Amino acid sequence: MTLNAAAHWSPARLSADPALVAALAIAFIAAVTLAGAWFFQLVLDIRPCPLCLEQRYAYYLALPLGLVVAFAASRGAPRPVLLAGLAILALAALANAGLGAYHAGVEWQFWQGPTDCSGPVADLGSAGTLLQRLDTVKVIRCDEVQWRFLGLSLAGYNVLISLLMAAIAAWGIVAAKRTAS
Repeated sequence: MTLNAAAHWSPARLSADPALVAALAIAFIAAVTLAGAWFFQLVLDIRPCPLCLEQRYAYYLALPLGLVVAFAASRGAPRPVLLAGLAILALAALANAGLGAYHAGVEWQFWQGPTDCSGPVADLGSAGTLLQRLDTVKVIRCDEVQWRFLGLSLAGYNVLISLLMAAIAAWGIVAAKRTAS
């Protein structure tokens, strides 16, 4: 690392550019959250339901977009571009928090979930292949909690993580506007 590159990522530079800090923080949180989700799925064998998989979309967006916004901020991109990127990150995180809250409500039986993962089985097919298919298919229900810690399911933690990412994006927007003034 050259002296110029070290100065580029110095603490003084990071504190002077809140859009860069916010975007890096969001990308980091998204990466850690996705790594955790894949750890639960592949190592602990806690299979995701369809709603769980949908909640990952926001993280799949936030990781690369956060890195792009951070890169753009480090190269001195115009503030409106950075603010737009942070706004997209905030909206995606808020939408994901809403989806997580919906999923948590389904788990707590507050409301009905999607029929493909919490409703009755509608089509059982022919009787001849029914037993064979039942042996090979494992339906992961959206209304059954597979893991809880401190009373919260993974959907509940998704709500908290998504709200944190939205708050960081909002902070980045407000602080970037202040530094531009």
